[in-house]
Amino acid sequence: MKFINSIRYFFELRGFDVSSRFADKLGIRATNVRLFFIYISFVTVGLSFGIYLTLAFLLRLKDMIHTKRNSVFDL
Repeated sequence: MKFINSIRYFFELRGFDVSSRFADKLGIRATNVRLFFIYISFVTVGLSFGIYLTLAFLLRLKDMIHTKRNSVFDL
């Protein structure tokens, strides 16, 4: 049980925040977005998990490209 909790805490702390970002964009709670992904994953047999990982990758890539730099020397 301790191992499962440590895995859960790892993903909660270092997650990609896909659900939170979509919830902020849509103006709803992040819990509702997470529940949507869980329910869809049962219906589509894991296809939504692949979509979730793809969106997480794209959001991370967007963050890397569109970072604000204060000066030229912040590379």
